[in-house]
Amino acid sequence: MFYREAGDFKVSYADDSQTFPIKFDRYRYYVVLAVAFGLIPFLINDYWANAILLPFLIYSIAAIGLNILVGYCGQVSLGTGGFMAVGAYACYKLMTAFPEVSMFIHVILAGGITAFVCVLFGLPSLRIKGFYLAVATLAAQFFLVWLFNRVPWFYNYSASGQINAPERDTFGIIITGPNAPAWATYLFCLIFLAVCALIARNLTRGTVGRTWMAIRDMDIAAEIIGVNPLKAKLTAFAVSGFFIGISGALFFAVYLGAVEVGEAFGIQKSFLVLFMVILGGLGSIFGSFAGAAFLVLLPVILKVVGVDLLNWPTDIVAHFQLVIVGALIIVFLIAEPHGMAQLWRVAKEKLRLWPFPH
Repeated sequence: MFYREAGDFKVSYADDSQTFPIKFDRYRYYVVLAVAFGLIPFLINDYWANAILLPFLIYSIAAIGLNILVGYCGQVSLGTGGFMAVGAYACYKLMTAFPEVSMFIHVILAGGITAFVCVLFGLPSLRIKGFYLAVATLAAQFFLVWLFNRVPWFYNYSASGQINAPERDTFGIIITGPNAPAWATYLFCLIFLAVCALIARNLTRGTVGRTWMAIRDMDIAAEIIGVNPLKAKLTAFAVSGFFIGISGALFFAVYLGAVEVGEAFGIQKSFLVLFMVILGGLGSIFGSFAGAAFLVLLPVILKVVGVDLLNWPTDIVAHFQLVIVGALIIVFLIAEPHGMAQLWRVAKEKLRLWPFPH
């Protein structure tokens, strides 16, 4: 009975257009932020940070970026892994060239460089769409991986071909390297996720987001009513690339510490982020969080149940994970194309109307 909009009077335009119109939603949002920033840093250890929290935070940023491009603007992309690699290698070059600069600046600049590269590869979207655009972005994925493998300048002529994150601190606290505490890396990624989610939410609710959705729903009609398809598509590629570049920089510098581009940012990474968006819900910021949480927790749960409890071989559990993800994608595409975000919306609507059926 407490989940009601009764008594939430709107006396201004700001009240009428706020993100969470129901008071309970706002309070729940504040509680989640308070727990994430004020409680979890004091409770986590290295296992929780490396196995669950850091992958969830980083993949959520990547899923939000891809969701803006695919879910809101309708431009299919299979090059997420390559664009994450751009962010990782840009961050590496900045960290080695300017060691005195803050890590915040390095990550943001890496996102900006990735946005520029993403716009360049998004230029074909002005002439092609659908399956052909997917093939073009897939070509970008393979080209970028080949480029970072074949040009030694990108990995500073290392004999192994890997890039290793040097130890860097922010405000005297170590953020990268093996000596970085778990709570510091968690908070560093959480700050970026909170800011990116806020930016994405405001963009999708404003004029820019409406132009993206107009292009997604019917690009010819959108152009007739005055929407500039060039500006709309390229801004979607730029914003998406910025978020994906940030996630790639964090994935390399904060989470892994050392990467080889073919292994860390191969085509499987592109499909992993795309599956997060599909399962979570296209065109939903919350869906990006839900999809990332599900695909990060699924391997951990399967390992605990299959390997630790049932003593199954590790390779069988890994293949079983692929079967589950594939089956769920088919089920969601047929039964609920809007993903887990729509299930959450339906559940909230049922709670709002309870005890009445409709």
